Amino acid sequence: MKLLVTGGAGYVGSVCAAVLVEQGHDVTIIDNFSTGNRNAVPKRARLVEGNLEDKAAGVLSEGGFDGVIHFAAQSLVGESVEKPAQYWQKNLVATLGLLDAMRDNGVSNLVFSSTAATYGEPHTVPIVEDMPTSPTNPYGATKLSIDYAITSYAHAYGLGATSLRYFNVAGAYGDIGENREVETHLIPLVLQVALGHRDKIFIFGDDYATADGTAVRDYIHVRDLAEAHLLALETNQPGIHRIYNLGSGDGFSVKQVIDMCRNVTGHDIPAELAPRRAGDPAVLIASSDKIKRELGWNPKRTKLETIVRDAWEFTRELGDQAHSAKR
Repeated sequence: MKLLVTGGAGYVGSVCAAVLVEQGHDVTIIDNFSTGNRNAVPKRARLVEGNLEDKAAGVLSEGGFDGVIHFAAQSLVGESVEKPAQYWQKNLVATLGLLDAMRDNGVSNLVFSSTAATYGEPHTVPIVEDMPTSPTNPYGATKLSIDYAITSYAHAYGLGATSLRYFNVAGAYGDIGENREVETHLIPLVLQVALGHRDKIFIFGDDYATADGTAVRDYIHVRDLAEAHLLALETNQPGIHRIYNLGSGDGFSVKQVIDMCRNVTGHDIPAELAPRRAGDPAVLIASSDKIKRELGWNPKRTKLETIVRDAWEFTRELGDQAHSAKR
């Protein structure tokens, strides 16, 4: 298939693009490198550098595209609270332009990389797809609004689409992993301590109603996530917008993650207790039963040790490269 991958230089997008290329697909990537990495772009993929809102229509007008996988987005929760206008413009408005460009050029197959932040703070876990959506920040709100738009385009214009909602992506795929200028995710932050790039990791609260008192979160391996996107693309049906949650079904606490990072890296990894962060739920876990039942998705890398080990190999290699560059 001839495919457009938006945000294909980002962490998840680049892994998905790499898998697509390996499977023989013709891949074009649009990315402005605001958070992506040039060295993560697969060598056999075509790169169009620039903003989605400026490039999508021109690329799709070339013709022949069979589908779009849409990763491009602004995704920092805190920043979305401080700069909501930027998030509505870059996420919702840019995506509406993409949808119109797809319609204008006869491209009717879409996979949208969404987020479980659309649910807000759930009253029960694991989260299933028919739970109420009530995002607590502009980031989640923009993603939910995009889902509404996709549903209306499916009904009116015959778009076949799938939105995939998930929480914490981790791990690495070969030489592609998490490498952001502003890192907010727990596993890479802990591994930065092991590498000596940070002095310690903070544990925000140890008095939650969980087994060890620390917050519990869902983690999904980036390779398993990429496979879910490909499976959705291959099974989309005209006029139908499907929504699936992706997760492990089980969660791991902050302490469990830190301990596993210690075991995998062999480093002590100092941790310091800090007050809870406002709005942090005790447990966030998504159920993947629906996509497993309907599409046969079968994640193979669900063990925390596997996720951390893959992330550590990438982080250590990245650190070695940085050290060599300074010599």
